[in-house]
Amino acid sequence: MDTQVNVTYIIIDGYVDIDEYRYLYFVIMFTAYILILCSNSTVVYLIWIHPNLHEPMYIFIAALLINSVVYSTVFYPKLLIDFLSDKQIITYSACVFQWFIFYSLVSSEFLLLAAMSYDRYVSICKPLQYPTIMRKNTVIMFLVLAWLVPVCQVAVPIVQNANKKLCKFIFKGIICSSTVYKLHCVESRTLNIYGLIVFVNLVLLPVLFILFTYTRIFIITYRSCREVRRKAAQTCLPHLIVLINFSCLTTYDVLLLRLEIDFPKTVRFIMSLQLLVYHPLFNPIIYGLKMKEIYKHLKRLFKM
Repeated sequence: MDTQVNVTYIIIDGYVDIDEYRYLYFVIMFTAYILILCSNSTVVYLIWIHPNLHEPMYIFIAALLINSVVYSTVFYPKLLIDFLSDKQIITYSACVFQWFIFYSLVSSEFLLLAAMSYDRYVSICKPLQYPTIMRKNTVIMFLVLAWLVPVCQVAVPIVQNANKKLCKFIFKGIICSSTVYKLHCVESRTLNIYGLIVFVNLVLLPVLFILFTYTRIFIITYRSCREVRRKAAQTCLPHLIVLINFSCLTTYDVLLLRLEIDFPKTVRFIMSLQLLVYHPLFNPIIYGLKMKEIYKHLKRLFKM
């Protein structure tokens, strides 16, 4: 449905019993948004102000948490407005923008986790070469690539789909993702193939690299003394927990589009909330409590 200024609107049909629970949803999500901003920003602030945290591993952690803040700031204001609105609608251009941010940040997260796994591999398996390999310029290069590569690769289908004709105007979800494809009159096989290539480049290859590096770490540390095994477990376990959690949530999105599984509306709503609430809150909790140096500074900050 188009207005006189040719702005295409999409009806968001992903909320469950919004008329009955709109104020409850609003309070819960507003509270979650404040907690996400505060928890992620606190850990980033600690990493910034304490010189002993100016190491590659902590810098990559800060980058992950900044991603969570940006991700939440893009999606939460629109959600909060929807909860208080009689009609849940979004312009197609805004939907495409959400789509772009969603996949850029998701892909960036996998690349950052891959950079962190490489950092841990060099630190534990090649400690004498660590200062030479993980120099400041190397860390900066990893950060730039982790943010820039996804933006460039995700931008291609976004630009191609920006002016696509729509034949459906009801979106089954609460945040716009690649399932927007289903609203188009004609699906592009070329873009579908390109999407699979991007998935391999930005998700599958980083995950395989992460699994390879951690396998190498565990093989080497298994043959080492107990102190080395303890150090490896202390620094690697939080990264693996975050990877497993994030991979499970991403798998849902892939299944939703590629296998065209028609999940019940309630399941879609719960899984979308997982992406919006659970993961952005999960990262600072895991890294804040499980990373010894960060936890020490948190205790001092709150005088625990």
